[in-house]
Amino acid sequence: MASAHDRAVLQAIFNPTSPFGDIPGLNQEEELIDDDSGFDTELLEQVKEFEMRGVSAAESGDLHTALEQFSQAIQTLPQRAAAYNNRAQALRLQGDTAGALEDLGCAITLSGGTGRTACQALVQRGLLRRLACHTDEARADFEKAAALGSEFARQQAVALNPYAALCNKMLSEVVNKLRNPEVSQM
Repeated sequence: MASAHDRAVLQAIFNPTSPFGDIPGLNQEEELIDDDSGFDTELLEQVKEFEMRGVSAAESGDLHTALEQFSQAIQTLPQRAAAYNNRAQALRLQGDTAGALEDLGCAITLSGGTGRTACQALVQRGLLRRLACHTDEARADFEKAAALGSEFARQQAVALNPYAALCNKMLSEVVNKLRNPEVSQM
């Protein structure tokens, strides 16, 4: 049976873009939850209803209604991060990237950088920053989301780290030369 170190080496060889020691299956995403316990139960139920209506409207293509519903949720309970995250998506779909980034920042701040909403907002902000060619800021967001358990964010952070990919590629080439010495001399 292979040790964890042996599996890490094999992972680096066969997947040169992944960070050394990163073994699939060992880094399972945890089910993140948001702590809504500090909110008034009645207001929280109202806000969740606004959010559900907003999601339904967005899914049917009615972004105007979706934005109204998410804004109503924010007005009702402005300290809750999830509505900002949801409105950011509707703003993004409408083409308002600046507004989406602002709402994602609010969601991250209000969530304290923890929980499901923070993880989603960090990934979404990272994607918007990556599209805008703000690579360092995008990588920082992906790294934070990866630390919260997002496998997608981890993959994005690795893809944006040219040094890790280069080192792993070089390691793969060395191992291939060791395996097939006569092929590498031709």
